[in-house]
Amino acid sequence: MATNYFDRDSETVSRADLQTLQETRLRSLLGRLKERVPFYRQALADTGVDSAHVTLADLNRLPFTRKDDLRARYPFGLLAVGRSELARVHASSGTTGKLTVVGYSAADLDLLAEVNARCLVMAGARPGMMLHNAYGYGLFTGGLGLHAGAERLGMTVVPVSGGMTERQVSLIQDFGPDVIACTPSFGLTLAQALAERGVAPDEISISLAVVGAEPWTESLRSRLEAGLDARASNIYGLSEVIGPGVSSECVEHRSGSHINEDHFLPEVVDPQTGQAVPEGEDGVLVLTTLTKEALPLLRYWTGDVASLTSEPCPCGRTLARMSLVRGRTDDMIVVRGTNVFPSQVEAALGKVAELAPHYRLIVRRDDTLDEVTVAVEVTPATETRLAETRLAVEADELRDAELEQRTGRAVRETVGCSMQIRLVRPGGLERSQGGKLSRVVDQRELS
Repeated sequence: MATNYFDRDSETVSRADLQTLQETRLRSLLGRLKERVPFYRQALADTGVDSAHVTLADLNRLPFTRKDDLRARYPFGLLAVGRSELARVHASSGTTGKLTVVGYSAADLDLLAEVNARCLVMAGARPGMMLHNAYGYGLFTGGLGLHAGAERLGMTVVPVSGGMTERQVSLIQDFGPDVIACTPSFGLTLAQALAERGVAPDEISISLAVVGAEPWTESLRSRLEAGLDARASNIYGLSEVIGPGVSSECVEHRSGSHINEDHFLPEVVDPQTGQAVPEGEDGVLVLTTLTKEALPLLRYWTGDVASLTSEPCPCGRTLARMSLVRGRTDDMIVVRGTNVFPSQVEAALGKVAELAPHYRLIVRRDDTLDEVTVAVEVTPATETRLAETRLAVEADELRDAELEQRTGRAVRETVGCSMQIRLVRPGGLERSQGGKLSRVVDQRELS
């Protein structure tokens, strides 16, 4: 049983009372959307749903909101408040199109701090601890979101932001923080940089890691924890919904991330039909913002693939839990009829001891079929062995037929299709500098 909560009443509420609260807030949300947002006024009119009496059973009759709906009304077309009421504006990176702009009222910023404080406590943080915050600041919500939550909790915040690996390593050694917040790929980058300085994991002060913003696996978690000698818990969020703070694992059990359901109503639906899938089955995570003011969203299609369970957790929290994100529907690769997510390949690579947790999937098209090459770094010890046996070749690539075959077999058995394996020297692939790291290099339009 957990002994620490940020908001015990909200985190341990009965499912019946929570459902009543969700339905009350959903009705209020629909009323505001119809009154203040023309896009939703039309979309809801087409459903015929009585907003004043809607229940959770009516969710499947309500329309989805997708990222393209925000982009089509760039920058402020979906706001439910006037621009003068905005306290802050954030935006996504816009790597696949226009920026996705998110407005926050003063109340929204208060909510951002509250849910992040909850998540930090779930992950083991306590008042008085020092947080080394290596999430990016600026338009990206990660840095400022965790910063606000940590201050609300009463932590000391070191607002390092992303990048500047050498400076981060120095600050970790000099300041002695208790907690680090970062992406999993950047956590590995920092662990490697510390090791290269000769700093052993048990010489680092960090005991807790709050990790998210990228899909990751249990294998990567194990390597990150070994590299930092810290217990790593997943935190989940996305800028359109609030930023970080939608959910977090509890440090005691880490068997799914507890969703702050009093503010974010979750569903998991079939990516093809949009219909709800049974608990425990993977599908697309859909979230409704029950309490946001400036940019409330109805049934937002996150694109993240995960599952849900409403079974109470042994930590005492009754909030529904979501699995680690398996991948994103827009990151999915179709290889000879098989749907493949990078996280599946990562899980396979984690079974091979000679490999480091740094990889890329390079997609090419051979006539009409997509072919995938897995470029993966070997460990320094493996590089030394290959050099001694003269299996190293030019540039950053290495050759070891037995290791390539064994890795290829692990990928095939995990993913369900064959991929080519290319071994790369340590440091041969791009490292994360604090932001999200793309695992897929799509060369299909370049060939």
